[in-house]
Amino acid sequence: MSSPVIESQPLANSALSIIDSGLIYRNPKPHLRSVHAYFPSLVNLGHNELLATYACGEAFEAVHLRPHVSRSRDGGRTWQYEGQLPTGIGEQAVSEIGRVNVMPDGEVVLLLCRWDRRHREDEGLVNTQTMGLVPNHFLIVRSRDKGRTWSNPRAIESPLNGPGFELCAPITPLRDGRWLLPTSTWRGWDGQLPNGNRMIAFVSTDRGQTWPTYLDVMHHPQDEVIYWESKVNELSDGRLLATAWSYHEKADRHLPNHYTLSSDGGQTWMPPRSTQLSGQTLTPLVLPDGRLLCAYRRMDQPGMWAQLVSLDGERWQNEQELPLWGSLSAARREGASGLVQEFQSLRCGAPCMTLLDDGSVLLAFWGYEECISVIRWFHLRVNS
Repeated sequence: MSSPVIESQPLANSALSIIDSGLIYRNPKPHLRSVHAYFPSLVNLGHNELLATYACGEAFEAVHLRPHVSRSRDGGRTWQYEGQLPTGIGEQAVSEIGRVNVMPDGEVVLLLCRWDRRHREDEGLVNTQTMGLVPNHFLIVRSRDKGRTWSNPRAIESPLNGPGFELCAPITPLRDGRWLLPTSTWRGWDGQLPNGNRMIAFVSTDRGQTWPTYLDVMHHPQDEVIYWESKVNELSDGRLLATAWSYHEKADRHLPNHYTLSSDGGQTWMPPRSTQLSGQTLTPLVLPDGRLLCAYRRMDQPGMWAQLVSLDGERWQNEQELPLWGSLSAARREGASGLVQEFQSLRCGAPCMTLLDDGSVLLAFWGYEECISVIRWFHLRVNS
């Protein structure tokens, strides 16, 4: 098996450096069956035990994508495959992807997104003419024993009509007890979008039992910008930081990733600003010293990158960048159909990160190596 492409190695005294890299999951028998892995999420369960979830299927938009689980007991160096996560869907023509998080009391919560493919088994997730999505909805699956057994999925009733929603991030617990579900509205299959393109966050005050309200986070005044892959992080000073991959639909061009801040728990947000980072699926992790470590699939240069960031008040300051992996060949095309084709040509994405017990960071993402999509990890050191 070939090793990952490391674009460069930083100096030993750099603030951000690579310690090691390896695999969480790779199809063990590609000569017998086609199995690709996508969309990982990671949690640190403490005492060097980590849990990873990811989707497995025969293709990027396969009808029968299902969530699977692996576990590490040595801080992420080696991983044991534990099988498909039980969601009770059987062999129905339904795609499922999950994002996992661990709550302050130790409960492990998986946000499950389910796409109904039963009437469109021969088509992808997105209508190439309208950029509309097949019907989808969110569910919650819970574990009280660190992911060894799971509850039955429970559907989430959304507080507004999307009609579709993007799976962007795990459920995010806040220090005030609220749970946030960051997402973005998405067109229905026929193109309907009654509430426009907006980044929102569902809000639960009863530990995910109900989600009656939402925060309105980013929305272009003329409804011309789509905010994808949105994340919400709570900073050490109590402010909320939201980030998103921004696409100007009317001009058919990608904008730099945008961010916004809220000082009142998400009731109001400052106008979105540019991070000056050109990429997709930007994922920030708040470090113990208050800085941010961001991972993203870069668009102005190839591959998966890490970026160290500091916030000076409301000002986003990019510090050290670190190329991690790979090269891309996705070409831009015109129109909605071309944008959908661009999604289908992605060769890596969905970075996720967790702090390890020693203060270092484990980062994971999916990427194609030797024509197989694998879940790869990088162990990163972050110095002051």
